[in-house]
Amino acid sequence: MSRHREARTESSLAQKLAALNKARELGEGRLDDAALQEAYDVLERATSRRSLSAGHTVVGFFGATGSGKSTLFNAVVGAEVATVAVRRPTTSEPLAMVWELAGSGPLLDWLKVADRREGKAVPGLGDGCGLILLDLPDFDSVQFSHRETAQRLAGQVDVLVWVVDPQKYADAAIHHDFIRPFSAHGAVTIVVLNQVDTLAPHEVKPVLASLAGILDRDGLTHVPVLAVSALAGTGVSDLRTRLSAVVKAKAAQSARLAADVAVAARRLAEASGTGEAAGVHQQERRALAAGLAQAAHVEPVVAAVRASYRLEATKRTGWPPTRWISKFRKDPLRQLSLRREGDCAVNRTSLPQAGVAEQAQLDSAVRDFADAASAGACGPWRASIRAAARSNRQGLPDALDQAVASTDVKANARSWWWPVFSAIQWLALLAAVAGLLWLGVLAGLGYFQMPVPEAPKVEGWPVPTLLVIGGVVLGVFLALTSKFIAAADAARRASQARRRLRESIGAVCQTLVVEPVEAEIARHRAFQDALAAAS
Repeated sequence: MSRHREARTESSLAQKLAALNKARELGEGRLDDAALQEAYDVLERATSRRSLSAGHTVVGFFGATGSGKSTLFNAVVGAEVATVAVRRPTTSEPLAMVWELAGSGPLLDWLKVADRREGKAVPGLGDGCGLILLDLPDFDSVQFSHRETAQRLAGQVDVLVWVVDPQKYADAAIHHDFIRPFSAHGAVTIVVLNQVDTLAPHEVKPVLASLAGILDRDGLTHVPVLAVSALAGTGVSDLRTRLSAVVKAKAAQSARLAADVAVAARRLAEASGTGEAAGVHQQERRALAAGLAQAAHVEPVVAAVRASYRLEATKRTGWPPTRWISKFRKDPLRQLSLRREGDCAVNRTSLPQAGVAEQAQLDSAVRDFADAASAGACGPWRASIRAAARSNRQGLPDALDQAVASTDVKANARSWWWPVFSAIQWLALLAAVAGLLWLGVLAGLGYFQMPVPEAPKVEGWPVPTLLVIGGVVLGVFLALTSKFIAAADAARRASQARRRLRESIGAVCQTLVVEPVEAEIARHRAFQDALAAAS
């Protein structure tokens, strides 16, 4: 059952480490470098510690100057191995007392502990199999190298034993600078109030209660607090029993690393902040596309489609005698390089380059979209979402122009009624010309005093006259009618062109603005999920 529990613990730790690493990777370039580095350091330490002896549990004795830490260390191991003297501090280098030396070498090398002693069987510790006790320099030593060593090993040992004394147990510097930063490590922390022999018997409980209250404010609510006198031997056996239980449980290493992961995850969460991005909604997509369509001159193109169709309709269906005049008018679509010649695709338009107003319109549309999508997100991630929206800013104007150019606005499409009207127009013109010729012949005969045959009549109107009047009137009527029909068709064509152009603009928006924003929002959510898993 114990092995099964250990396997479960290891599996859980591996998942937490993987989650922390994922959160760190997702936070790269978005969060504070110090928080990311802390997570990286935790992962590095965890990798190193897990690759070393799992059969050894490293317990570090940490204390302030004068706390009697080395004396307590000697009392626990049952031998005078740690240097104790009146002059303080006395411990300059870490000392390791090792029970079961085999396999401990690489671990102690990683801890950079050179002074190693073999532990003997001690009552309460038994044979101490797998235990490594470290006597460390004072963490408030005047020597910087001593403090540095204590701080380094506080981040590496499996179990932290904080040794305090009745005179300095409430020292704010000790708690704020050393104990409080390890508030998440309660599962692998033991607090020892040493030198209780200097207190009157009735003072011990109040001092212990006071110390427990301070630890509670530090975040170490359920940490065991032991009253010990290293000189008198009071409480030493209780401390040995607790250390022996920790070693037998074989869970300290995983618990320590899990606490490190939780602290690193909390630091990442603090650097990230709280909140979730609103995300991308259809309304914001439409507003973005509309803004970029305006910056890309979609409406001038639509107007050109309308004018081009009406011009072409006039060329095809206008009154033949005046139809040639329209050929001198320039085609608006051809001027914009948007009329396809044959099967040739258009790659660029002749639209004016985006000026200050268009650039401002484009930037405003992208900014409004990014603000709406990132609303609710915390500072760093909101900034990264906004940056994602602007990531393709330099290429956006050119991409919009290509989208307009590549859109088939049906510039070459003809209408079915054009040839019908054109045929009738020519027939009407032919009738008018025939009538004129007829009348001309009759007039010529009369001029030369020749017999003039009487022209046939319809309801009293001569047929030649009817041909002229009817042809002209019909031609003019068809020309006017075609203008009204062309106007209606031009409006329909323009509406279709506007829809196709907006679809093309929307595709550019999706690729260059929306997708980067959605990817960044997804990254933020994955980061939050990874943090939750790591915690």
